[in-house]
Amino acid sequence: MNDRPILLMVVTEDWDFASHRLPVARAAIRQGYRVVLATRVGKDAPRLEAEGIELAALQWSRGGLAVNRELQSIFQLAALYRRLKPDVVHLVSHKPILYGTAAAMLAGQREIVNAVTGVGSVFIGTTAKARVLRPFVKAALGVALRRKGSVSLFQNRDDRELFLGPGAEKSERQALIKGSGVDLSEFPFSRIPAGIPLVLLPARLLWDKGVGEFVAAARLLKARGVQARFALIGESDPANPATTPREEVARWHAEGVIEAWGYRADMPAVLAQSTIVCLPSYREGVPKALLEALAVGRPIVTTDAPGCREVVAPGENGLLVPVRSVEPLADALERILKDPELARIMGERSRAMAEQQFSVDSVAAATLALYEKVLRPERARLLRPTRAAPLPGNPAKSLVNEQTC
Repeated sequence: MNDRPILLMVVTEDWDFASHRLPVARAAIRQGYRVVLATRVGKDAPRLEAEGIELAALQWSRGGLAVNRELQSIFQLAALYRRLKPDVVHLVSHKPILYGTAAAMLAGQREIVNAVTGVGSVFIGTTAKARVLRPFVKAALGVALRRKGSVSLFQNRDDRELFLGPGAEKSERQALIKGSGVDLSEFPFSRIPAGIPLVLLPARLLWDKGVGEFVAAARLLKARGVQARFALIGESDPANPATTPREEVARWHAEGVIEAWGYRADMPAVLAQSTIVCLPSYREGVPKALLEALAVGRPIVTTDAPGCREVVAPGENGLLVPVRSVEPLADALERILKDPELARIMGERSRAMAEQQFSVDSVAAATLALYEKVLRPERARLLRPTRAAPLPGNPAKSLVNEQTC
């Protein structure tokens, strides 16, 4: 038997893991886990290996539904379970949860943490394909999340009720951890700069992130004579059915209604240039981009939707608007743009919220505590002591808002 407990994390893309899950993996390594990442290996592989993470390449696509290829992914995961005999498997998002659970049934793997990080295009989309798939995916996820031996991790209560039902019994096998957290030292507080205000939408360029509403609101504000710049920070995602075509983004940019900055690796510096951070998304888990905006100290304008509303105290550190709305979105942006003192106060409150509720250290500690729920006692004894997850009454209470949700 291995002298270190093995943590196998299953994530679709290595860049997504590097962006959202790396702090948890680092904390697990410090605690004494051997961490293996099963993912589609890409450009972030050298960085992850330098962190001490072992990579297991999975040959799958995020958007694919070819039966032979999808079955191959399940069998590949089952073979990995049998070879590694992991002490804990952490499955992140829908496809890894569904395929990882099917593989676990084949390989006899029981110790699983299922992380629901949002609902995705199947539940938000209006296409015929989304409508057909929705009931099947929902039912399959419900089965996976209730499987004996597993723990379910949600980022907001709405997702828990969607998949387990509003009357589902609360249990210590369910947890609520609001998002992946933010590194407060990497995203330091900064004052809102002087000059023409800059409104940012930092996200993959998908229709369900509210890209269309953002552009329409920018066009409306320019027609009203509001002096401001509007920038999209991110790229289109061809593997996602809700992607915004690059050609359309280029037309908006040429028209002058928005600036298209593309993908940026220097997000702390990008956010420091902003006046407002805006995400008119239709639904989220808890968006990391907004947590980073909180840390830098920016007012937030987002939708009153699951996942988004978790980061805004309306009127305190930002404003909430209805989903799929343009004029209310423009009105909310205009209110803050025309009141620099309000923007300053909201920004300071955003930073305070990040410090009190969304520290990446608190997220990592709470996640490690979940691993211990499924880890066999004789293997848990091999771990090093670590800082416990925040308890009710501590500053991070809202982030881990009820270990049993």
